[in-house]
Amino acid sequence: MTGDFSRDRRIVKTDEFSSVFRLRPAYRTAHFVLYTRRTQLPHARLGVVAAKRFAPRAVTRNTIKRITRELFRQSALPALDCIVRLSKPVNTRQDPATTGRLKAELRAELQRLLASASRREADDAGSAT
Repeated sequence: MTGDFSRDRRIVKTDEFSSVFRLRPAYRTAHFVLYTRRTQLPHARLGVVAAKRFAPRAVTRNTIKRITRELFRQSALPALDCIVRLSKPVNTRQDPATTGRLKAELRAELQRLLASASRREADDAGSAT
């Protein structure tokens, strides 16, 4: 991976999101769901959905998106369309803001999610040959 996040590496159109969402969720963690779909493109693409009802503060939603994009750039994913969707609230009364601990937890969770997608595709590609 080149380490960039140019427009051709993003899922931006509603139809593209819908076609990936139609598939079953590939992976789940405590706060996130990852949807994947193989693509004919030479690289992976990413879409991030952080709903206001699960992260009411804009700073939290932006942090989630920023961490997800950073980890996506660093990972060497095969040609997949990936959508990471926040599925449970991340703000609690104990951790209302984006603290360092919350960021570290979200980063670890997202790393596991993207690593599992990469492993699964590598396994699928190996068994297909």
